[in-house]
Parts: sequence; C-alpha cells; structure tokens
Amino acid sequence: MRILIYGLNYAPELTGIGKYTGEMASWLSARGHDVHVVAAPPYYPAWRIREDYRGTLYRTERVQGQPVVYRTPLYVPDVPSGVKRMAHLFSFMVGSLPVMLREMFWQPEVVFTVEPTFFGAPLALLVAAGAGASSWLHVQDFEVDAAFDLGLLPAKGPVHALALWLEKSFTSAFSCVSSISVKMVERTRLKGVPAERAVLFPNWVDVEAIHPQKAEGNNFRAELGLEGKILLLYSGNMGNKQGLELLAPLARFFEDDARVHFLFCGDGAFRPQLEALVGHHPNVTLLPLQPLERLNELLNAADIHLLPQRAGAADLVMPSKLTGMLSSGRPVIATADAGTQVAHVVEGCGLVVPAEDEDALHAAVSKLIEDEPLRLRLGEAARRYAVEHLGKEEVLLQLERDLEALVSDCIK
Repeated sequence: MRILIYGLNYAPELTGIGKYTGEMASWLSARGHDVHVVAAPPYYPAWRIREDYRGTLYRTERVQGQPVVYRTPLYVPDVPSGVKRMAHLFSFMVGSLPVMLREMFWQPEVVFTVEPTFFGAPLALLVAAGAGASSWLHVQDFEVDAAFDLGLLPAKGPVHALALWLEKSFTSAFSCVSSISVKMVERTRLKGVPAERAVLFPNWVDVEAIHPQKAEGNNFRAELGLEGKILLLYSGNMGNKQGLELLAPLARFFEDDARVHFLFCGDGAFRPQLEALVGHHPNVTLLPLQPLERLNELLNAADIHLLPQRAGAADLVMPSKLTGMLSSGRPVIATADAGTQVAHVVEGCGLVVPAEDEDALHAAVSKLIEDEPLRLRLGEAARRYAVEHLGKEEVLLQLERDLEALVSDCIK
C-alpha cells in the first residue's frame, strides 16, 4: 500500500504521539508498504524545536528501508497558552499545505492523519479526495473537547458552538475514524461517525523492550543514591493536562518518612512550575527526559508509578505513558473518576482515586507503601495486562488488516 501519514508529532520525539506515529510508520515500512510522512520538526515535550532541526523551513529525510519524512515549519510558543496553542496548531496546517498538495500527485491509497491537530483534517480530506484515496482519522486526543473542558478556551458561546459543528462535520467525513480506547471510540460515534467506520486502535508497548527487572542493582537508584528507598515515579510529559500540581502536596505529606522518595522525570510546559513547587524538598529528585535506551531501567527503578490527571481529562486522552508503566510490572496509582477508561484499565493493576482529591491520593500512596505484597500482586497483574492487551506486534498487525480492508473497499 501507498500510505501518506499526516501528523504534527513524529519521531525522534521520545514521548507521546510522536513516539507512536514514528513506530507505526517504521513498522509499516518494514512490512513492505510505501510510506510517506508529513510532520513538524521535533519540539515536544520541551516546546522548543530541537537544535539540529533549526535554520531550515522545509526538510526531507530519506533513509533506506524507512519512511520518507517531509518536515514542515510551524510556530512554537514559549508558553503554550490557549490562543497561542491554537496559533501553533494552525501554523502546522498552513506550513504543511504545499507539501500535502504535492503529495496528492504521489497518489496515496490511504491518507492517515492524527489528531492533534484537528486543523489538518480538512487538508487530509482534500488530499484524499484529490488522490482518490481512503481517509483515516486517528484520534490520540480530543483536542477540541479538551480545549474547552480543561479551560484553555471559553466553554460557552458562538466559538464553542462553531468548533463543535466543524469538528462533527469533518470527523464524520472520514472513511474510517479510530481512537485509542473503547470510551474514546464511543465518543467518536457521538460526533457522527457510524459504528461500522469507528475502529479501536490502541497505543501499544514493546513488551520485550519494557519488562520487569529487580529494583536491586538498578543503575538509576545507584546513580541517585536511592538504594533501599520506596521510590514513587512520575515520568513523561509535564503539561497542563497531567494534574502535576497534586505532586507537590503529596511530596510534602511524606517529607518526614525517610523510607520514601519521589522521582519526577520529564519535560514540558508545566516543568518550571513543578520545579518551583518541589525543587526544595529533600525527598524529591527531578530529572530531564531520559533517552529511549534507558527507559526500561528508569521504569524499573520505581516501586510505584504515579499517573495524576486533571478532572475531566480521563476520557479525552489516554496517557501514552501508561503502557510502559504496566509493562514494567509495577503498580500504578491513577487519579481518574470512576467509569472512565483510565480507571477501567488501572483497576486491578493499581489503585484509582478521584481526580484532584489530595486526601484520597495520600491514602492510596500510604496503602501501597505499607503493603509490599499488595504492590507485588498489582505489579504482576499490570504486566499480565500489558502482555495480553497491549503488545506492539498484535496491535499493528490488526492495523495493517484494517488498512488493507479499507483500501479493498475503496477499490470496489
């Protein structure tokens, strides 16, 4: 198949959507498919374009056996507030316009676009129509809903109504719409997508690369002088949707417990605020985002993984970091309301507490600190869930089958 992938984020970004889109494109290319990618230069989660990608607006990357990648310009704000974030997303659509129109003449069989950014959906549909191709929208985040529900934009008025109408109109126009959890697929149907065109395409984890290891002898623990500690880890994007402000009172609560230490690792828009909140606590260590080759070691340094989220976010996004947490065989404490997809996944693999409830979070952490056998049982269940439901090869083989069926239907 000739597959055109159109998405804001792409490898070599180490976290979130860019990681998954990059792995998907490389896997499809290795399977013999002809894959082109139109993406922005790497900038996430630091919100800074990587140094080696600066100084050029457009760039083509060709490596034997890999997808052809076209990098296009975009505006990256220093502080991604609501309006600036919208300008950032819109700029990618504008910057990618000439490349996408040119790709129409390559005649892809599938135009696969990733949300965010939804600003690119009309352009993806246009190119698919011009090339006679099928169109696929993959929703990693419901960015329109999140912008209003999380207060990035005002939740009432004509702007809200117009945004929802446009989203429904364009979403329902795609040949296929997928998302990363059952609840998120159900939400696509509320936006006008017929059941036969709504597909589950979950994020995955390489269960061979991310696997349980004993905490004893862990290099991160040794390097940081944390051997023998009960280590609670948050690792990943430090953005506004994560609810990271809960971590500061949590660290303060356990400041006098010499057994307990917190490790916060990552980058993002909220990192300066988090540093200001917890940087002076002796029971907290802050690390930058770590290279991919150290991810398994980092995840296995933890006794407990922390997955904070703001209220209202748990069915708008499915945290990409959760797959690695589960595959590492450690229990997860997540802040998510009952009935959400995050709560459904974590239940049985950890503890779920109501979003933004500090007291419940403190109680859950205390419970796992004091009960090592429970930590071990939940960690084993987490690993089992990852192997049975989130394996990379199984997920991507199903994607390939769905893409082939879509192209076949289009030819008919």
